[in-house]
Amino acid sequence: MDRETKKIAKDIANKIIKAVGPIAREYAGTDLGATEVKIGADGTPTSYIDQIAEEKIINILKNANILSYLVSEEIGELKLGKGTKRSVSLTKELLRKDLKEDEIPELIFLIDPVDGTSNAIKEIPAYAISIAIAEVNQGRLATINDIELGFVYNLANGNFFEAEKGKGCQLNNKKVKPSDNVKINKMTLGGFTKTGTSEASKLVDRARRMRVLGSVVLELSYVASGRYDAFLDLRGSRIIDIAAGKLILEEAGCIITDKYGQKLNNVLSIYEKTIIVAANNQEMHKQIIDILNDNQADIIGKIGIISRIDQEKPIVLSAKIIEYILTNGCEVVIEKRLAQKLNELKQNPNLDKIIQETKEKYPEIAPMLNDIDFKIDYDKLAEELFNFECDMATILGGDGTLLRAQSRMNPEIPIFGINMGTVGFLTEIEVKNTFDALKEILKGDYYKEKRTRLVVSHENHNFTAMNEVVVMTDKPAKMLHFEILVDGEIIEEVRADGLIISTPSGSTAYAMSAGGPIVDPKVAGFIIIPICPYKLGVRPFVVSDNSEITVKLLKKGKTAVFVMDGQINEEAAYEEEIKFKKSDKSAYFIRTSTKYFYEKVKDKLKEGGINNNRCHNE
Repeated sequence: MDRETKKIAKDIANKIIKAVGPIAREYAGTDLGATEVKIGADGTPTSYIDQIAEEKIINILKNANILSYLVSEEIGELKLGKGTKRSVSLTKELLRKDLKEDEIPELIFLIDPVDGTSNAIKEIPAYAISIAIAEVNQGRLATINDIELGFVYNLANGNFFEAEKGKGCQLNNKKVKPSDNVKINKMTLGGFTKTGTSEASKLVDRARRMRVLGSVVLELSYVASGRYDAFLDLRGSRIIDIAAGKLILEEAGCIITDKYGQKLNNVLSIYEKTIIVAANNQEMHKQIIDILNDNQADIIGKIGIISRIDQEKPIVLSAKIIEYILTNGCEVVIEKRLAQKLNELKQNPNLDKIIQETKEKYPEIAPMLNDIDFKIDYDKLAEELFNFECDMATILGGDGTLLRAQSRMNPEIPIFGINMGTVGFLTEIEVKNTFDALKEILKGDYYKEKRTRLVVSHENHNFTAMNEVVVMTDKPAKMLHFEILVDGEIIEEVRADGLIISTPSGSTAYAMSAGGPIVDPKVAGFIIIPICPYKLGVRPFVVSDNSEITVKLLKKGKTAVFVMDGQINEEAAYEEEIKFKKSDKSAYFIRTSTKYFYEKVKDKLKEGGINNNRCHNE
């Protein structure tokens, strides 16, 4: 946005604020101002005070000498200016290729005429107008990071926050700065939590004080100016509400992200919402993110090493990892099978040649394999998986290797997966990032992610699975007849080649290939997917993970095989029941990246292909 355009934008913003101020003060606390007149474009009720404030804004933009887009809480999305007013869909409008140059607006205004309407109606002095302005870049969608000017004006007391990208933030023409507090127990926290969010309750309990003023735009500005230390909205804030506040925060030096610490990059739209976490500084922000995601890191003192042993690449790399961990003062325990392979390699007279060939074949790990020390006594460090006692298990392989290890060791040992398979949905990093990630973990810069596991009961025997259980015929191309019950209620009787009972973690594995939905691991549910059902109307079910699922075989003379995570096979006969319920012991993963599930899904499916991911079986 050039200087002249910025001046025009600021002049319009100031004109709007001067026009809306008297209206808000006139109708605040009145019965007429409180009257609900319609449902706004954002789906919430519109009060008279909102409507007349917005009408004033529309009139100013309509009669301006430039064309602009308006995204506003009550009316939705409009194209305004030079005497015109027209409803549009902003996302479609920005991508249009048929507009002439003089038909393309210069600016996008995101305006909430009265944020904190309930406060205004009750004459509580915390309600404000928020204006965010971005330049139009025709041909691409606009995002919240395109905002260049932000204004928040407290309509009750006249306090005026303003920010320009790259030029800082002011309150009443004086530069503001956030507090320097880094201690949760001294924190003043504002915002909105969500019913049943235990992690949010932990955060509130630790804070010194909690404020809920009912105006997102003001409370974000209060973090920027040091009145609050942090603010969060776990319900999801509309982009209209946070667009100006985000710029004000960032220009003051604060941090604002989503719940997982990822930068906001939402499209500018009346429909767009996002959970937000804002804090005065990076240190405070990280503590809040860790608490909200139950990610508090423990000191890593002892690390287990597990690897696929059918290839020399992971075996050789595991030797370097063991050396690195020991050099950095941590203890190591090695899976016995891997220790045997390392000893064989150590005694091989062609060891140097094997290392050199591995470096040439896999150049991405070549720099990591320099000066490997094979003088370590691997037998002294060896242990069976079920006897592992360590603070973290590092697994070199694909998801199959990871699932095998997880099924055999204490399930509450956190897992750090290094992808040496084909896709690796469950693994944390690609092999090239191994030592950078280990360095961060040993510094304590990591978090733990919790994943649901299944308990499978059959004939007084219990088994566990983290991905899925597949029930199928023991004879190829033969159907089984199932009765499926959830909490004792029959939900389906189906003839099919088999059934998959999947956790959210397994939704991207065999379940997806069989036509099941991709489910976020945070969802508290299980998925029931018939495999090639005879009836066209049979579809997958998603049920609560507090439910007990029972599968009963109905056809005489038929035997079924049920397979847990592709690792353990058991048989079930006619009229025998297989029961599934949530395990009271979760699985834990060490995570070093804020890249979350959806981004990973896009990366992995594009990279590995759906068919390659069929069973997490690399």
